[in-house]
Amino acid sequence: MRPTPIKKEIVDTLVESLGIKDFAKATIREVKQVAAKAEKESGVEYIKMEMGIPGLPAAQVGVDAQIKALQDGIAHSYPDIQGYPELKKQASRFVKAFINVDIAPEGCVPVCGSMQGTFASFLTCSQATKGKDTILFIDPGFPVQKMQLQVQGVKYETFDVYDFRGDKLGAKLESYLSTGKICAIVYSNPNNPAWICMTEEELAIIGDLANKYDVIILEDMAYLCMDFRKDMSVPFQPPFQSTVARYTDNYVILLSGSKIFSYAGERIGLSCISNKLYHREYPEMKEKWGIGKFGDNFILNYLYVNTSGAGHSAQYALSAMLDAAVEGRYNFVKELREYALRAHRSRQIFEDNGFHLVYDRDIEQTISDGFFYTVEYKDLSNKTLLESLLRCGIIAIPLNTTGSHQNGIRVCVSRLRSEEDFEKLDAHLKMFTGLVREEE
Repeated sequence: MRPTPIKKEIVDTLVESLGIKDFAKATIREVKQVAAKAEKESGVEYIKMEMGIPGLPAAQVGVDAQIKALQDGIAHSYPDIQGYPELKKQASRFVKAFINVDIAPEGCVPVCGSMQGTFASFLTCSQATKGKDTILFIDPGFPVQKMQLQVQGVKYETFDVYDFRGDKLGAKLESYLSTGKICAIVYSNPNNPAWICMTEEELAIIGDLANKYDVIILEDMAYLCMDFRKDMSVPFQPPFQSTVARYTDNYVILLSGSKIFSYAGERIGLSCISNKLYHREYPEMKEKWGIGKFGDNFILNYLYVNTSGAGHSAQYALSAMLDAAVEGRYNFVKELREYALRAHRSRQIFEDNGFHLVYDRDIEQTISDGFFYTVEYKDLSNKTLLESLLRCGIIAIPLNTTGSHQNGIRVCVSRLRSEEDFEKLDAHLKMFTGLVREEE
């Protein structure tokens, strides 16, 4: 017998009880709360696609190195605020091996996940130059980054890149940059949630405008080398990860151990500041803090007062993982291809049930299969789509919370691990299509 949807009253009551005024604008945590309570009340086990939780085992080379560091007594020592020297060295090698960019070890700064990297970057960029106090997001993007700015009281602008790919991007960016208020531009590549990837033409546009208007590019590479349309698994050999760093010196590359090495629990990442930007002197920061260099301010002011550095033993873990990747002992890209297989299979299931990709192309190329993708169903609004899926035991997040102006949801494939999971997804989507037909 086909399972029946969860009663609408259950979902409506839960949304109201949590004080959510518009479910289409609910945060990831709020959606997760509603689903957890609905799961408990209904007895229906949910298919969870809302959070980007790694679905692969943590890299063993990192686990082993961290255990050894702890056994050797590292836990009693504060980490150097600049970072564990060997990690900084390995990070510089890793960036060269897989991105083909030269960044000195001093500019490779350990942070508590790239989340802290963006937090400290926002503070540094927004206080570097008088009058430049606004961050620009090329959306869709990671919703929590905007929350970080709200916590800091920093202004931001945003636009949905959906209609501004290719040569249209330049004019759109310039409409913001010409105001003189923008200090930094943020985007993820590959993109969370859409999995689109900036083309070389687009990166050149961004880099040229960064030079023209003297703005800093914060390039979030949490999903480094996960554009699986090309094989970037061989260190020091092309093709390399695409980056704006080939077109400007005004950049910070944000790397995360969470997805690359499935090391999310230890909150370890890197902010890799270009050599030129690291040493650039900013008079306003010199006057305010007594320190003029961008890199020194990032570390000695903004990072220091936040956490006084990243977890010591986790730095040993990341150092070992980076070294193993560079030396070819650990092929992290090969491991991550599992996500592409899950995406391909689940996308087909969504499409067979009447869904369509929202962000479907990178100019002329179909997007890669990867960690995320976006789908819509006919002309359903985000609110109706999300609530209907929730009633059918599927949890995801609406696209508007990511800065997108399109209808649809973000799908994360990390927790689809078995044939049973895919069969269950298909059954629940068939339930959804039946529910929608009944309510039309």
